Amino acid sequence: MSSSQHIAIVTGAGSGIGAAIAERLAKDGARVMMNDINASSLASVKDKLIASGISDDHIAIQHGDVSDETDMKTLFDHTMDQFGDLSLVVNNAGILQQKAFVEIKCDDWDKMIAVHVRGCFLGCHFAIPIMLKRGGGVIINTASQLGQIGAADLVHYATAKAAIIGLTKSLAREFGQSGLRINAVAPGPINTDLVLGLSKDWRDAKASQLPLGHFGEPSDVAATVAFLASEDARIYVGQTLGPNSGDVML
Repeated sequence: MSSSQHIAIVTGAGSGIGAAIAERLAKDGARVMMNDINASSLASVKDKLIASGISDDHIAIQHGDVSDETDMKTLFDHTMDQFGDLSLVVNNAGILQQKAFVEIKCDDWDKMIAVHVRGCFLGCHFAIPIMLKRGGGVIINTASQLGQIGAADLVHYATAKAAIIGLTKSLAREFGQSGLRINAVAPGPINTDLVLGLSKDWRDAKASQLPLGHFGEPSDVAATVAFLASEDARIYVGQTLGPNSGDVML
């Protein structure tokens, strides 16, 4: 299946990487259900895509919190009602908070894990039965290179992203022979509002460590997702691809 044939859900599509992924998939011809907790941002992205020439019957939106089971069930039900099928899920929604470890509160920790890990779990939880019934599908989970190498002042974020990589590998082993291709992308620092919200000192130090010397763009991650969604990636299972400016080399 090419990316143009997919019926997809993209979470966290109201800005940054998620918006770029939704745009890339829709421009490739996929029908895309976009989700975000910010309803106004979600509507703005939809309007932008339609204004760019994408048919409005290829784009739909569903506001909701990925860490809320009811909201996620509604998202998947709405997608099936709207498009009648589901072949691709991109679990991308995330948050970012810069704090020294000794300053992280339990509420900070719980929210980080809820959005990233519980949100990714719920996306897979609702997607997999649909995909098993239809005989196949693709799930792509957004991790981070910080889940591979760790990061000072971002301990809870890096921990959550590491958990997503573990979830991805485990599900790939459990469902690979059932026709499901489950992979992850682990972007390095990308020029999004979330990353630009980190301190300038942190961003400058990170840029100096990168072999390319600069951050990536959301479209770079979207291109990686489009590849993993396509038949060109038919033997990629349980992999973590890294559009990361060289911060992690495997």
